[in-house]
This record gives sequence, structure tokens and C-alpha cells, in this order.
Amino acid sequence: MKIHTIETFTNEFICFVRVTSDEGSQGWGQVAPYFADITAQIIHRQVAPHVLGLDCFDIDAIGKTVCHREHKFPGSYLRRAIGGVDTALWDMRGKLESKPVCALIGGTPGPIRAYASSMKRDITAEQEVERFKSLRDTKGFDAFKFRIGSEVGENQDEWPGRTEEIVPAIRQSFDESVALLVDANSCYSPSRAIEIGHMLEDNGISHYEEPCPYWHFEQTKQVTEALDIDVTGGEQDCMMANWKQMIDEKVVDILQPDICYLGGLSRTLRVAKMAENAGIPVTPHSANLSMVTVFTMHLLRAIPNAGKYLEYSIEGEDYYPWQEGLFANDPHEIIDGKATVTDAPGWGIEISPEWLSKSSYRISTNTE
Repeated sequence: MKIHTIETFTNEFICFVRVTSDEGSQGWGQVAPYFADITAQIIHRQVAPHVLGLDCFDIDAIGKTVCHREHKFPGSYLRRAIGGVDTALWDMRGKLESKPVCALIGGTPGPIRAYASSMKRDITAEQEVERFKSLRDTKGFDAFKFRIGSEVGENQDEWPGRTEEIVPAIRQSFDESVALLVDANSCYSPSRAIEIGHMLEDNGISHYEEPCPYWHFEQTKQVTEALDIDVTGGEQDCMMANWKQMIDEKVVDILQPDICYLGGLSRTLRVAKMAENAGIPVTPHSANLSMVTVFTMHLLRAIPNAGKYLEYSIEGEDYYPWQEGLFANDPHEIIDGKATVTDAPGWGIEISPEWLSKSSYRISTNTE
């Protein structure tokens, strides 16, 4: 069974990918959000020419083929484009075998504990506490992540004193049964990150994400070695050599690949296996309610070194207006603090026909 067509349905933020075989089987995937229209161009210019006509079931080899043919383009956009085709092929295989993707990779359908992930920094401690309590009471969340510092902030806070205020305020609002996580988004130098880390430890925070500029592995490693708290990172990385270095040198305590940034499920499974061999848990990055959260749900139901929970964005249309109306079903429903992977074939999603009708469309076809 060969890849016959690759179609993209795109706006500025989202690009869904549909792959059709020469026998008519189809699957849906997605590239990483943001500037998705640019990634769609790369699918048709730098991915489709290499993969049309290849075996639909040789999914990992397809990604490797593109990386080898386009070796002069080692960066993020190419991996994002590969990920769109990769995830569509996994969906196709699941539908052909009448299995959810998680079952194809050794897992089972079922529930996954989720943590409520705040994306906001322009929010006070009181406002964050209020919405976390509401989510606990209405959705059953028992784990929450919030933002500290400022994004790539060179030691500057979002406003003076915000981090020192919000950390104890949230800790004091919940008992010890509630897990609290923070994300610094590459804010700090090692010395400042360690200083903040001790404050986090004193307040019972269990997860300290991307404390230093993520591309400076040696800085993050200093923080990891200095603290007892779990230091985490990896969401931005898409090169296998970087992942090998991060794992071999134990740069972080917990790895956080993003399936869409990294280039799809196949490449993420390779990273997860390397991490398993090194005894490192994997808690992927999935910071919006597009297909990336669904991909991550299936992964976490399958890998033996899955982390404690699924990242689940709590931001709605006021923050992510583009994520509204993507699906005809609701693949992200939270009940008692848990998301659920169903036994529906493939990814178990149905993309909204209305959304597709408003998107920009392009197709690449195998002419051989």
C-alpha cells in the first residue's frame, strides 16, 4: 500500500494533513500549531516529493528518508512538516487494523491523569488561585502548572515580585495532595535558577520546567545537579543528536518532547525508548487543545516510562481563539481530573467539516 496523495487544510495557526493510499485508505494528522501555513508549504515542497509512492506502513523510515534527502535543512519547520504526514499515517494504520493508535504501540485505551496547565503570565496570584480552585471543583483536577519569571526573560520577572508572590500563594491554597508545577520558559541564569529552585522546594513544588535558556544544556544541567526538585525540559528540541546528548548527560530529570515539534509519533517513540533505557520519565509538552494533546494521550497510554500526567491546557477562546471549532467530537473531555483514550480506531477524532470548508486547501499527488 503506497502513499498516493497528501492534502493540507490550513489557516495561519492550524494545518491538518490527510494522507490517502493508492487503495483509498485515509488518515488524518496535524503539524505543530503557529505559522502552520508556512509548514504546509514545506510539506508540499520538501516532504511530499520524497514520500509519495512509499509504503504507508513503513512510517519511521519515511521520516528518516525526508531528513536524509533534506539534510541541508535540519531545523524545526521540516520536522513539523514530517510530523503532519507521520501522524496521518498512524491514524490510517489504526483505522485499517480497527485499533486505537495506543494499541498499535503496545498500550491500551483508558484514562490518564491530567494536570491543568496555565499559559498566562498576565495574571495575578489571586486570579490564578481562583481559576485553579474552580477547575478542581468542576473538573476534578488535582495537579496544576503555572508560569514564573518571564519568557526568555534574562532574570526579569513578568513584573517585580510576581514569582515570589504567586508560588507561596498557590501552595497555601491547596493541600499536599495537590501537585504543583511551574514553567520558567528559559528565564534564568543558572545562579538565579538555583535560587528560585530552592524557594520552589521550600513551597513543595514538584516540577521545575525549562529554568535556563533551553539551548544551553550545560546551564540547565547545573540547575538539575544543584536541586532536589525535578528539573524538566526538551519541548523545543527536534534534533536526535540533541536528544541523545540530553539523555546521555542527564541534563534534566524529566524529558518533555512535543510530538508535533519533534516530527511525529515515530520520532517521539525513539526518544522515549532512549529515555527508558536511561531510566528517565517522559512527560510530553502538549500546550493547546489541538491534535497534539490527543497524540500525547495515546503515547502516555503506551510507553513504560510515561510521566505522572498529561499536560492539559486550560486556556479557552480568549487565549487561543484558533482552537475553537476544530473537532466535531470532543477528544479532550476531562472527567474527575482525567482524559480518556477511547477504543475508537486511529486517533479517534473527527475534524469539523465546517472548519475544513473554511481552510486553504492544497494537494500533492503521486503521478507515477
